Amino acid sequence: MFKQIELKYNFNALEPHIDELTMVTHYTKHHAAYTNNLNAALEKAPELSNSSIEDIFKNLDHTSDEALRTTIKNNGGGYYNHNLYFATLQPGGSSEPTGDLAKQIAKDFGDYPTLKEKLSGAGATRFGSGWAWLSANKEGELKVSSSPNQDNPLMDPNEAWVPILGIDVWEHAYYLKYKNLRADYIKAFFELLNWDIVADNYNKVKEE
Repeated sequence: MFKQIELKYNFNALEPHIDELTMVTHYTKHHAAYTNNLNAALEKAPELSNSSIEDIFKNLDHTSDEALRTTIKNNGGGYYNHNLYFATLQPGGSSEPTGDLAKQIAKDFGDYPTLKEKLSGAGATRFGSGWAWLSANKEGELKVSSSPNQDNPLMDPNEAWVPILGIDVWEHAYYLKYKNLRADYIKAFFELLNWDIVADNYNKVKEE
């Protein structure tokens, strides 16, 4: 049975960048619904019930019922993506990447401002609902991408990219405060981003 990540901060701790009502709604309504719906769907797919969420993404094709497969994909994505999102937020954030992650960012993107610009652009230009991602592979390389709905890079069986940072650009993540100004929300997101957690995620991908 999958459980939501336990927040290490109060719902109002991310203000003024993300308001308390958005956090309450996002975590207790949207994320909770994805988690509950995933668990309910997996009761109908015993072949996946004891798998990790990563293995579920890899083995979705083993579920023959197309409607059930779609339900597991959508809600599994909502569960996984939000766990990553909430884990990387922190009151006050952390200024910028350091250590091995910073070195790889310089190698793959030139510098941190360029990476930030690419990530912001990926989120701002994602049509409709979706996510912007910074992902890594086992070789330590980095890649910026975006995906629709609750999809994520782990769902592509032909790729070997693991998300280490995700920006939620569904309207539920920002509309109560920022209305249609998604770019302003993305700018605020970086004020809360904990690069130390992202670096830990990066190191885990390389160690697998």
